[in-house]
Amino acid sequence: MSLFRDDGIVLRTQKLGEADRIITLLTRGHGRVRAVARGVRRTKSKFGARLEPFSHVDVQFFSKGSELIGRGLPLCTQSETIAPYGGGIVTDYARYTAGTAMLETAERFTDQEGEPAVQQYLLLVGALRTLARGEHTPHLVLDAFLLRSLAVNGYAPSFGDCAKCGMPGPNRFFSVASGGSVCADCRVPGSVVPSPQALELLGALLTGDWETADASEARYVREGSGLVSAYLHWHLERGLRSLRYVEK
Repeated sequence: MSLFRDDGIVLRTQKLGEADRIITLLTRGHGRVRAVARGVRRTKSKFGARLEPFSHVDVQFFSKGSELIGRGLPLCTQSETIAPYGGGIVTDYARYTAGTAMLETAERFTDQEGEPAVQQYLLLVGALRTLARGEHTPHLVLDAFLLRSLAVNGYAPSFGDCAKCGMPGPNRFFSVASGGSVCADCRVPGSVVPSPQALELLGALLTGDWETADASEARYVREGSGLVSAYLHWHLERGLRSLRYVEK
């Protein structure tokens, strides 16, 4: 029997029995973890409200074995709030839908429980913090998070140089299957011809150039979001359910 302590973001919750919940978290040290939180649905629960989606919490787990991830689910025995990001997200529809898509993306990219994913964890914490503060429009924050999540998982798209031969950009065509921008010689069936402004916006989101991103026109933002969505769906092999509700 062992105790473990970690900090993490609550990704989702599921009802279990009459008063319990299964809590799914993305943690700093143990990656994605599912744990049982007993009695948190009772009105007298002391920490049930802390274990809600978007919450950044310090959590203590109890496991029957020597490892946190074993044959059965560990118990979540204690939690303390680090940052209640949900308070700045759930009251605004655009922020809520963007945040929900972030949580689903983080869970999809960490499908192996107990395997550390520190970069994905840090990306999620930073994105939720930015979203809750309202520093940028929600769909831009979401697209930046999606692009950077793809990058840290080995699927970084190219928005300048040719993704196949390396020909210096800008290049005219964009192919999801080829990894981003491609030159005329490397163009494949299904390639599209996006506007240079949309590609510039996506490059800015990937690198954190918010001055350029915030100044982009709405039509290029919509065009860029479509490219991000298509690229993400290609690499995840199936779409995100939550993206259909995101305001563009």
